[in-house]
Amino acid sequence: MFVWLPYASLSQARDRLGPLPEGIEAAVACRSAGLPEATADRVEFFALPNFEVDLWPRVLALEPPRLRWLQLASAGWDYIIDSVPERIGLVNAAGVHDTGTAELAVALALACLNGLDRYARDRVQERFAPADGDCLAGKRCLIVGYGRIGQAVEKRLRGFEAASVSRVARRARTDPEVHAAADLPALLPAADVVFVTAPATPETAGLLGAAALALLPDRALVVNVGRGAVVDTAALTAEVACGRLRAALDVTDPEPLPAGHPLWRLDGVTWSPHVGGRSGAFPSRYDRFLACQLQRLADGQDPDNIVRYPT
Repeated sequence: MFVWLPYASLSQARDRLGPLPEGIEAAVACRSAGLPEATADRVEFFALPNFEVDLWPRVLALEPPRLRWLQLASAGWDYIIDSVPERIGLVNAAGVHDTGTAELAVALALACLNGLDRYARDRVQERFAPADGDCLAGKRCLIVGYGRIGQAVEKRLRGFEAASVSRVARRARTDPEVHAAADLPALLPAADVVFVTAPATPETAGLLGAAALALLPDRALVVNVGRGAVVDTAALTAEVACGRLRAALDVTDPEPLPAGHPLWRLDGVTWSPHVGGRSGAFPSRYDRFLACQLQRLADGQDPDNIVRYPT
């Protein structure tokens, strides 16, 4: 099988992945190396480099006749699935970003609760203005989107003495107890901190809309490291603007926010520019993941983490 790998050179690919499995031939494809157009008629598996989605239209323009799998470097796929022909299977990198995204989620919560973003702005103005802080200890936490990243968030919360952790996923299950999304109206009134780690799907779009946000207790914190579309931006903005809720956001809808949008400047909002996937833990974890994917292909198996099978 011929594959395109997201490295600057084949020597770098071998350094990071180890020897390629028997039966796997490779070329590299990324912005710096360009596309190996001479092998477009042979490639069957393309690993899209992280944050280089602009390469995908160029690959499609080559009309690679044997391309069967598009491997993403992200856990989310909403940004690209509509541009992937049904004859090409789509594979995500679920599990690779757990560590970095979960750490960021907790960091955003801590920064917002303790007013660290406010103190950062005060420092620029050379203003010394201590204020009462808050903390995760004693907070009732709710994780919306209890997949791998949600599980990693819960693991990190254990050291912060949260009063409780409730979990919501697409389907209810046990061990541990996980609620279905239909249970949100009963869970939100008892949530001090809501961690949103759900992907963007038709089912999750606007899941936390005006009615849902209104159920949260006063001064609750919404932490979104999943996808911006899961939370209604206008409804969240209104709740934060009146001081009832707080928000810590790595993702927004739209993204980036347009100039002049109130979320840029509202007190009670802590923000990062969608950097959950840029963790220093990512490269080595993705290398290990890709090495396993190549071995599966060499063994005649389908890759792991299939979002949509090819037709």
